[in-house]
Amino acid sequence: MQNILSWTVFLPAIGAVLCLVAPKRHARTIAFVATLATLILSLTLFPTFWNGSEPEGAKAVFGSNYGMLHHVERATWIEMPGKLTIDYFLGIDGLGFPLFILTTLISFLACWASWNFDHWTINKGPRAYFFLFLLLETGMLGVFVSLDFFLFYIFWEVMLLPMYFLIGVWGGPRKEYAAIKFFLFTLAGSVLMLVALVAMYFYSGTAIADAGGSVPSAYRVAEKTVLTHGTFDLIELATNPVIQEYFARATTLFLGLKFAPLMFIFLFIGFAIKLPSVPVHTWLPDAHVEAPTPISMILAGVLLKMGGYGFLRLCYPIFPTGGEVWAFSLAVIAVVSILYGALCAMAQSDFKKLVAYSSVSHMGYVLLGIAVMTQAGFQGAMFQMIAHGISSPMCFFLVGVIYDRAHHREINRFGGLWLTMPKYGTMATIGFFASLGLPGLCGFIGEVWVLLGTFHAGKTFPWAYPMAILAAAGVILTAGYILWLIRRVYLGRERHEYAEYPDASARETFILVPMAVLCIALGILPMQTVFNYTNGTLDLMLSHVQKATQVHQTAIDDHRDGEPPGEPRLGSSASQNRGLVRTP
Repeated sequence: MQNILSWTVFLPAIGAVLCLVAPKRHARTIAFVATLATLILSLTLFPTFWNGSEPEGAKAVFGSNYGMLHHVERATWIEMPGKLTIDYFLGIDGLGFPLFILTTLISFLACWASWNFDHWTINKGPRAYFFLFLLLETGMLGVFVSLDFFLFYIFWEVMLLPMYFLIGVWGGPRKEYAAIKFFLFTLAGSVLMLVALVAMYFYSGTAIADAGGSVPSAYRVAEKTVLTHGTFDLIELATNPVIQEYFARATTLFLGLKFAPLMFIFLFIGFAIKLPSVPVHTWLPDAHVEAPTPISMILAGVLLKMGGYGFLRLCYPIFPTGGEVWAFSLAVIAVVSILYGALCAMAQSDFKKLVAYSSVSHMGYVLLGIAVMTQAGFQGAMFQMIAHGISSPMCFFLVGVIYDRAHHREINRFGGLWLTMPKYGTMATIGFFASLGLPGLCGFIGEVWVLLGTFHAGKTFPWAYPMAILAAAGVILTAGYILWLIRRVYLGRERHEYAEYPDASARETFILVPMAVLCIALGILPMQTVFNYTNGTLDLMLSHVQKATQVHQTAIDDHRDGEPPGEPRLGSSASQNRGLVRTP
């Protein structure tokens, strides 16, 4: 099917418009059909990745060094001849594909979860709710397939207002506070990303001008494309040797500081807020607690993954030397997030806030795996994003199911729910054990791969060994609060006030079953479910990053010939502390 990515991205937006013009009673049916059709359309992408083919329209990415882009759609969107070109540029590879499928699946399940709106949506406008919900899905899908930085940024910002209103209008008692906090944190990250976007465009133009004003494209060779001004093309920014060399120069400065490390950290902050990482995580617990259950599912299942995706799509391919300069700092932030999130979760009495803080801890493994820049680390980080994108929405929906019955989330007031609600208790055990990282379930694979990758990084970064040990301690803390939760809520003596609670309904069971099946399937068959689709892209991307850092290291070594011994080298703690300082 031609333009399959465009159809998949904008089908929810079409449904959103229909929700506004259709009678109120039909809004949820339209949203259900739109999300289901989007899910089915996205599943037609699987054959491309199953057989490893290179169909007509596939474009090489990083030449022979980095996978393939499939289903490419490219057209000039905005053009000022000789000055500015912004393309409508979509494509999908092993990095975006699993997250694209995850988005359509979780969106469909969250939409179905929104059907039980008698007590929270019907009096506040189901048409507006489903309009914003579907617009949010379009924004999320667009991020994972946009390969023009300007277009990427547009889709990134499209998500902001729908999520703000979905929390601020349909949320809990402190919904306005949570929505504004989410908006301000995300907006702050977007401002830094915008600064990086503009700087990268103009600096790439300067690199081309310094090279004579006409530079061949690094990957659009067959089209004989020549660059004459700056570009927003994410692939060109990462692959073109002229641009890459100029970005990495010690004499390329921005605000008096080295360009590559500074742009890396600007982008990192914007993506770290979304991930979220300590200390820019504080918006997350409030947003989760106040958001309605379906929106918490979207927030945990998809929005948090955009932070990790941004690291892998922009930060490391475009500024690989920045990744090495900041590796130690990023690893520290990751380990603090793992331990702090787990300790905060252990201290919670609110069921939903416990699950929210567990997300901070689990996403810390994603950052750690990426920061150490090893094969197992990259693979584990990607797997952890997918695994958490399944188990965390499941846990939030489980909280929502019992909240619909009890109308409170106090952990200490529950007990013996497995006896009262056996189907619900069984699903809860699978979901929370998957979040715990029990072997045989999805949470185990990603965390183990990240720890293996961190230990392996000790050959390059000596500090990686203690980081791996501290991160492993987070597994123990996670087991502590999850087992404590299960004992308090689902086991023990059955409480009289919950004896008559109905078990999970057919609708609730049908929403939980796909996530439970995936929790088991990802844990038992990690290669067939995730790794086969992602590892080729990730391994070749890492190869590109490592080659770029080696070239830069060689240039530094050549520059330092004759300097006194003991001068700090790239990757040492001393060089990381002076990573932004201009090399004399």
